[in-house]
Amino acid sequence: MEKPDDRNSTLNGSLAALQSLAERRRFGMKPGLDTIKALLAALGNPHQQLAAIHIAGTNGKGATAAICESVLRHAGYKVARYTSPHLLKINERFMVNGSAVDDAALERSAAEVLPVVRDYETATGDPVTYFESLTALAFHLFSQLGIKLAVLETGLGGRMDATNVVTPLVSVITRIGLDHCDWLGDTVAKIAAEKAGIIKAGRPVVCGLMPDEARAVVAATANRLGSRLILAEEAASISSSARSLEGQTLKIATANRSLPPVKFPLAGAFQAENALTAAAALECAADAGLEISDAAFANGFANVVWPGRFQLAQKQPPVVIDGAHNPEGARALLEALKSCRIKKTVALVAGFCGDKDAVSHLRTLAPHVGAAWAVEIPNPRSLTAGQTAGLMHIAGIENAESCESLKAAVAAAAEWAENHHSVAVVCGSLFLAGAALELFGAASGRRDPNELLAASAKTNS
Repeated sequence: MEKPDDRNSTLNGSLAALQSLAERRRFGMKPGLDTIKALLAALGNPHQQLAAIHIAGTNGKGATAAICESVLRHAGYKVARYTSPHLLKINERFMVNGSAVDDAALERSAAEVLPVVRDYETATGDPVTYFESLTALAFHLFSQLGIKLAVLETGLGGRMDATNVVTPLVSVITRIGLDHCDWLGDTVAKIAAEKAGIIKAGRPVVCGLMPDEARAVVAATANRLGSRLILAEEAASISSSARSLEGQTLKIATANRSLPPVKFPLAGAFQAENALTAAAALECAADAGLEISDAAFANGFANVVWPGRFQLAQKQPPVVIDGAHNPEGARALLEALKSCRIKKTVALVAGFCGDKDAVSHLRTLAPHVGAAWAVEIPNPRSLTAGQTAGLMHIAGIENAESCESLKAAVAAAAEWAENHHSVAVVCGSLFLAGAALELFGAASGRRDPNELLAASAKTNS
């Protein structure tokens, strides 16, 4: 399952089949796996050809997926990655060998999936959702491209998520917190039960760091299914040093290897936690038969790309773009700033979808914000800039104002950060993160330091 992704379309007229599948976003979500199983059966059950690492969680699952994919690719495997949502273009969801699938390949596969979707809808009267369509497309596409190994991220939840049709090499559950409570439950334990729904009988599960009540649910599910439970902190160890907004140095050790220090390009303490979970998952995959050398481990971690998550988009004055959209993400953002020795209050640019707990998010950040600008995000579900500014005031951010454009807000925040020798932070939504990265020309996730230094003039011009 995935929340409807109703941002402005990034498709064009030459992608008619893909457009038709993507338009099913209007049907939202529905429980159950019957639809996705029927679609895949009609497509020849391509998911059954995949060896997969399947990842669920509230925060960190995407970064964990990106790290796993990078290491497997550097180990010489032809590997795919399926994640959601995308920042700017739908192709980003379908990665093969480290690159987003091109339009032509995506459209060819969509043209074969679309008739299956339409036939199902005609026969059953049951509309196929956006995420079900794209998940069927992912499995079919990967099969058409000869992919036998994939890293899969759930869209929302786990138990009833459309990706939950695979029998993986290993299931992975990252940190769990309160999010999407209207769909998954109003307690951490209830949400953990949904996430733990990806655990398969007899297949191991890696459990990342999380509240005790969540871990107890995961452990109970694993025990019931006869699945080996692997606690990330027992299977691997990560120590971080030389932390900055541009990344950190990690010392990675497991029962099977001890690597020399690796320059890890993802900044923030929470990314070190994701690295820990990924290392444990990769060792579990190695135990299942995948050959992963020490060099592949080191190079995979050193070259991982995961845009829009505590990403330094401009070096002077520093502008950090982060997709944090819930209170747990806000806490991780603060911890990341702390780990980078950012002690002063920051300039904040924020925008939210109306279904998010924006007040709790902002209250978490409020003591650390010196000035704030509220913006709309590029999504029909966005709060207005005025509404977000009002929530900023309720949350205790007194120096907050609404701004008509993201570009103007970022320019004002960067000027404030420069005058106060501090940092500007853009957060509140992945939709906003994508738009901000596009503004800086940093959507690829990797920028040369000289380009970072030059970004200010370009953005403010």
